[in-house]
Amino acid sequence: MPTTKEQLLELERRRKKIWEMGGASRVEKQHASGKLTARERVGLLFDPGTFQELGLFVTAPDDPDGVTYPSDGVVVGCGAIRGRLTFVAAQDFTVGGGAVGARHAEKIHDVMQEALRCGAPFIQINDSGGARIQEGVDSLHGYGHIFYDNVLLSGVVPQISIIAGPCAGGAAYSPALTDFIIMVSKAAKMFITGPEVVKAVTGQDITAEALGGALVATSLSGVAHFMAQNDEEAVEIAKRLLSFLPQNNTVDPPRVSSGSVLEFTPDLFLDEIIPDDPREPYNVLDVILHLVDDGDFLEIQPQFAPNIVIGLGRIGGRSVGLVANQPNALAGALDINASNKSARFIRFCNAMNIPLVTLVDVPGFLPGIEQEYGGIIRHGAKMLFAYGAATVPKITIILRKAYGGAYLAMCGKAMGADRVFAWPTAEIAVMGADGAVRVLYKKELEQAKDRDAVRTEKTEEYRRQHASPYVAAGKGQVDAVIMPRDTREYLLFALETLHTKRELRPAKKHGTMPL
Repeated sequence: MPTTKEQLLELERRRKKIWEMGGASRVEKQHASGKLTARERVGLLFDPGTFQELGLFVTAPDDPDGVTYPSDGVVVGCGAIRGRLTFVAAQDFTVGGGAVGARHAEKIHDVMQEALRCGAPFIQINDSGGARIQEGVDSLHGYGHIFYDNVLLSGVVPQISIIAGPCAGGAAYSPALTDFIIMVSKAAKMFITGPEVVKAVTGQDITAEALGGALVATSLSGVAHFMAQNDEEAVEIAKRLLSFLPQNNTVDPPRVSSGSVLEFTPDLFLDEIIPDDPREPYNVLDVILHLVDDGDFLEIQPQFAPNIVIGLGRIGGRSVGLVANQPNALAGALDINASNKSARFIRFCNAMNIPLVTLVDVPGFLPGIEQEYGGIIRHGAKMLFAYGAATVPKITIILRKAYGGAYLAMCGKAMGADRVFAWPTAEIAVMGADGAVRVLYKKELEQAKDRDAVRTEKTEEYRRQHASPYVAAGKGQVDAVIMPRDTREYLLFALETLHTKRELRPAKKHGTMPL
């Protein structure tokens, strides 16, 4: 029988062997490709000395000694990220290409269940060649458990995916079920069918990067939310993202003090941001950066559907989700992609108790055959549904144009906005003055000797009688017309007032969102 000392030495030997994962040559190959190992990524993610690994000695069914698949190719556990409990599952490509087998999946399932029980965020780091084919349906069954857990955790705790390598086939659906996806440039690939299958079935020749690389996923498909240049940056994005979020859906996001939290100094910059010409664009990010604490704003999906801006910031130390039309792109009009992008974000903020601040400068929904055939009615309705279903504090600021159904989709008063403030430059109407005049005064314009003069006169008359923010304020549809310079002060007081808001809804399983 071995002595106590021998048993302790045996434990050290076994742990050291497992920590080597795929071995020196495979680790070197991983580094040569610009990638870190699973444990290196986990080491960057957690506060030093706080990570506790679980399931270290788990082995694959056909590898009882853990020689081929140390830890069955995935590192799971929990620790503190900036002092807050967080759970993680990180696949290691040096072990069997990070392929998912039954026990590999079971480890991920177990740690996700613990994140659910403890009410703490879950981060998954994907770097895998896919299912472990030799384990057959057991691997597929394991994926099913992970997908099911993603759904259970959704709306309860934040879920973040870091794609640090390949993530193909069915494996891509787990990240797609999480709240945010961060992809590492060049290293990360996400697609359902790879280039070889695409070529065999369709005859199209395409590279993996062009099919599902980080740039494609963040700008064209909108599958991913952030693109990082390397593993280190991806981890930092995840940490920053978590700093705005609550531990779970039963608590508020952490409130942070900063130098400008209670700053009430009028911001004269905002008085000059709106151009005199209503057709001239400006950058709404300049408005946002002057409203949030210390100009700290984390924009989400900046490359996808740039005609709408979404992201997280703080006002008075409180986390807020911001949704804003971007006049610099498509004049800020809402299209299919912008509707999907914003509706998903609105739903997330509502689930995580994050108040919504909406900045409106919208000329309408984007017209066109392609948009109509693509279902703009259905997709635009997602925004209406998301705002209508949201019970968190909702504050709307009308900067300039607020036309028709697109204004309602940007959380008008009738959509449950708790506060609606308008700048003096706001135009609130069924449609723009130019279009309205063409419809209302069609015959008069046709008969006029000086059409331009009549059109100008009627346009100004329409703006004055119908589109003026004072008309809407007079009907109680706008709570106050405010000086742009005072916007931050109004937001601070509104957020403080609405912090204890409670809103009861009819009992039901869920509404039927137009998906």
